[in-house]
Amino acid sequence: MTPITRLTTVTLLILFMATPAFCAEPMPPDLGLNADLHGKRVFPADNPWNLDISRAAVDPKSAQIVARIGAERSLHPDFGTVWQGAPSGIPYYVVSDKQAKVEIKFAAYANESDPGPYPVPGDANIEGGPKSDGDRHVLVIDRDNWILYELYRAFPVDGGLAWKADSAAIWDLKKNTTRTAGWTSADAAGLPIFPGLVRYDEVALRKEITHAIRFTVQKSRRGYVAPATHWAARSDDELLPPMGMRVRLRENYDISGYSANARVILTALKKYGMILADNGSDWFISGAPDPRWNDDELNTLKKVKGKDFEVVKMERVVTPKSGR
Repeated sequence: MTPITRLTTVTLLILFMATPAFCAEPMPPDLGLNADLHGKRVFPADNPWNLDISRAAVDPKSAQIVARIGAERSLHPDFGTVWQGAPSGIPYYVVSDKQAKVEIKFAAYANESDPGPYPVPGDANIEGGPKSDGDRHVLVIDRDNWILYELYRAFPVDGGLAWKADSAAIWDLKKNTTRTAGWTSADAAGLPIFPGLVRYDEVALRKEITHAIRFTVQKSRRGYVAPATHWAARSDDELLPPMGMRVRLRENYDISGYSANARVILTALKKYGMILADNGSDWFISGAPDPRWNDDELNTLKKVKGKDFEVVKMERVVTPKSGR
């Protein structure tokens, strides 16, 4: 083989390797409980959950709203390993398009829920465990069609051959669709739950969270801002936070003394913030349980106080007076 021929062969090989057909495809999400998504993004890049709000304007009532929630109250990671004998956090389950779909029997909000069937395994993990008397969320992702199924107050029927739920919602993770105005979902704000969870695969494996985080407060306002579609309160106090309100960690908050995993979470709180999704305890952020979490490490996040956050400017707040 002549030098020219050898050079040509090498050049062709390099070009061939650089073609899309040769390049390795991203790994699909794993299957099973709290599975690794391998970086696959939930919702399009321009979805509200995925927006960088680090430079967004501050709401003129930010300080007053933060004070009403609790300026000296601590941020609280509502997830980890185990709490009171059950996995701590909101679990999710990834299935393939081969997963059998089952009937959902609605106990409360049938008129605001997406009818089944849903691909919920009979042994799908329930938030708080099978004996829980709490929200009992069940989250299932069809990785092949990239569709999210969420249930609130879910109970298996006939050994999981069907499920009963107070409400349920289906989300096409390839699109930017929202609920009908005034409708709930599996969450009080009418929002999806899964996109706002802190997950171990993001924090510890990929070292980056690229979305806003779900959080709760004890008292909210009877109103909501986009992307929320539903309120869950009776008070019209304008200094209480409406559902869908977004806050972010202050830019000048020093995160250098935290562990690497804690810095991933705090960085996301600066860049993407967190979105109010439900009534619960003040400043509680949601995540998925995982035995690999270090609870002591997560508890260092409690050093962050309410006063370290600022409310992102809210546009139109939908209230009973403004009309749903």
